[in-house]
Amino acid sequence: MTRAVIYARYSSEKQTDQSIEGQLAACYEYAEREGYAVVCEYTDRARSAKTDSRPEFLRMVEDSGKKYFDVILVYQLDRFSRNRYDSATYKARLKKNGVRVVSVRENIADDPSGVLMEAVLEGMAEYYSAELSQKVRRGMDINASKCLSVGGVIPFGFKVDENRRFLIDSEKAHYVQQIFEMYAAGRTVKEITDYLNEKQIRTAKGGKFNKNSLQVMLVNKKYIGTYIYKGAETPGAIPRIVSDELFYKVGEIMAKNKTAPARARAKEEYLLTTKLFCGHCRSMMIGISGTSGTGRKHFYYSCKQAMAKQCNKKNVRKEYIEDRVIRLARAHLTDEKISEIANTIETICKEERQDADYKRFEKLRRDTQKQKANLVEALKHGKAAATLLEELSKLEDTLEDIERQLVLEKARHMDLTSEYVTHFLSKLRDGDFDDIDFRRILITVLVNAIYLYDDRLTVFFNATDKPTEVTESLVDSKENDDFESSSKLFNGPPRISSHKRSEPFMATFLRRIEDEGTILGNRLD
Repeated sequence: MTRAVIYARYSSEKQTDQSIEGQLAACYEYAEREGYAVVCEYTDRARSAKTDSRPEFLRMVEDSGKKYFDVILVYQLDRFSRNRYDSATYKARLKKNGVRVVSVRENIADDPSGVLMEAVLEGMAEYYSAELSQKVRRGMDINASKCLSVGGVIPFGFKVDENRRFLIDSEKAHYVQQIFEMYAAGRTVKEITDYLNEKQIRTAKGGKFNKNSLQVMLVNKKYIGTYIYKGAETPGAIPRIVSDELFYKVGEIMAKNKTAPARARAKEEYLLTTKLFCGHCRSMMIGISGTSGTGRKHFYYSCKQAMAKQCNKKNVRKEYIEDRVIRLARAHLTDEKISEIANTIETICKEERQDADYKRFEKLRRDTQKQKANLVEALKHGKAAATLLEELSKLEDTLEDIERQLVLEKARHMDLTSEYVTHFLSKLRDGDFDDIDFRRILITVLVNAIYLYDDRLTVFFNATDKPTEVTESLVDSKENDDFESSSKLFNGPPRISSHKRSEPFMATFLRRIEDEGTILGNRLD
């Protein structure tokens, strides 16, 4: 008796498992009618026949050399392949193994006319595949012209409605906001991905977060409402999830981190990375390490230009300069300063609830509700019912989007009280000097920039409308041998763009601490 196997598959083009079952049923019926014994089934689900990237298909071809079967039954030839080259290649291999392909739906004879018919059918299948691809591309272009989804993976935090319009996924959008805020507050990619994975938050593809998936999110302009297709950008075409200010702040930090490779490769954590600058040439100072003759490893901050022999600034020991900055930061947090910061943040939080975006959405909601009420009134008087109903449906969709945006805007702004901020900063000031978490957060919250000279360092703190400048002499330090002597006059560090109003950043950072509660949460009580 002739031994046969059945190969069935469906692509993702609006087909389901029922397609497979239908193919199998037809093949079994044919096998029974022709007296074939079916010994195995090979099925590829959601796999295109345009390529040979089909696991079960390849396994079947491989098994053909083991002489397990004589015939492969397919529902029709396009199930086997829509590519003439692949079809000819694999059929030649199967023929060499003594196996032939039989279409149960297309009655093809084993003579020259049958060979010609098979070639025609395969050519039609390939043409259909090419035409379908062209139609798909054309459809994608049309959808893109309307700023609609063209398929593929929908970014985390968004969803698509039945009309392919982008909407905010309210269950996930606040995590997007949190991811950007955490990164802007100085958290590392690993810390953020660990946090998300511990909470069992999954990526848009359903997997765990990793370095690549997070970095792709942090540069995706869809989160600021920009639609992108084939390199063309359309700002404001889709709902935004994060503000321009936060998005571009994250971009600046990512760019800075790229220029500080030591942070990524060193096991030792350099707390002042991206904040410490050379007083001579204003270049960033980065973390490096070296091993002494005794085999002991030492860690330093080094001027980038000095490393390139373009500046004469000497290295400074990591532990020494970090300890100096930590002491200055703690000393900066007097009771009076803490009270000032706490009151300022409370005021800012109240103001942010009345920011331009929130007010704009509230006004838009009122206007839309008014339009809706007018349409309902017109319907009561029997005016052009069909047209008005269509307009009413559109307004209801618009109103739903506005409501989502308002919910999101509310979620962005915490109500931080002066009592909470005072408690937090007091505990931060009085924390364990050697605790790496307290040290890191103290620097992240308070320090804007540090300029290191031969005989002094200048620290700019986040706190008020203008950064607070603290200059400390290094001349009398017992660590003085780490610095060059210099008679240069101190002319003050340059003003940098991030020195403008820093309280929103601090409020954002404190919101992360309160939301997450993973670093200091158990120690603040």
